[in-house]
Amino acid sequence: MQPDLNAVQAYLTDLQARICEALTELDGRPFREDSWSREAGGGGRSRVLEDGAVFEKAGVNYSHVHGSELPGSATAHRPELAGRSFSATGVSLVIHPRNPHVPTSHANVRFFIAEKPGEDPVWWFGGGFDLTPYYGYEEDAVHWHRTAAAACAPFGEGLYPRYKQWCDDYFYLRHRDEPRGVGGLFFDDLNDGGFDYCFGFMRSVGDHFLPAYRPIVERRMGTGWGEREREFQLYRRGRYVEFNLIYDRGTLFGLQSGGRTESILMSLPPRVSWRYDWQPEPGSEEARLYRDFLRPRDWLAADSD
Repeated sequence: MQPDLNAVQAYLTDLQARICEALTELDGRPFREDSWSREAGGGGRSRVLEDGAVFEKAGVNYSHVHGSELPGSATAHRPELAGRSFSATGVSLVIHPRNPHVPTSHANVRFFIAEKPGEDPVWWFGGGFDLTPYYGYEEDAVHWHRTAAAACAPFGEGLYPRYKQWCDDYFYLRHRDEPRGVGGLFFDDLNDGGFDYCFGFMRSVGDHFLPAYRPIVERRMGTGWGEREREFQLYRRGRYVEFNLIYDRGTLFGLQSGGRTESILMSLPPRVSWRYDWQPEPGSEEARLYRDFLRPRDWLAADSD
């Protein structure tokens, strides 16, 4: 079956609406929405919730951009696509909660088509979701990964371990020698099995984000916290900024393709801090995050302990 861009766009706009509605139910504050256009082709719709009771900042973006040539960030690992025209559409979100006991979360699902006259189009899906806690709760990490595994299960054995490992490898700050969080799923260049299969898998990942994240928010949003926890949250948010500005493919693609800068950098937290050579106090909950959570783990095995 030939790729159906209209069907993908319809799913993505509905996904954006469903996620924003659920986050508004949790927070009580509506999203601000604005549409934008890109001079070279395409545009999008950005929805941002700021200074809410639960979410200090939550952004859920939909975009569809197209152009005469793929940017370098998209062809760096696929040089055979250089010079092709492209169409790219996706939903990307980042949620920065106010309570340090509620983890930050990121999700993205996307679809690309690269075309060249006289040749068949090259298309692929990508995406995933990952979790970045500030204070570790094994129950939350297990639930997150069980839901990620459930998203993969109908599409064949071996997908969850493969995409879990890819997520661990991708969301890794090499200059810090540490993971960004507890991982989740990451996949890219997916076109094996045909359009229907790949589109179905992308939808499953998108549809499992809220079941993965919402119960964690509901469990932790009422947990008490003070200045110590807030300072640690701001410090750890610095790692998030470092990853997005140094390594993140989506950020690089958006900037290199002439996307809307405000929407691309929407992922950055509203407040953040850096401290020189800071180390957690031994035996503290902050130290426990590094010891027990900021390392690759088989969270499904933890569930069976």
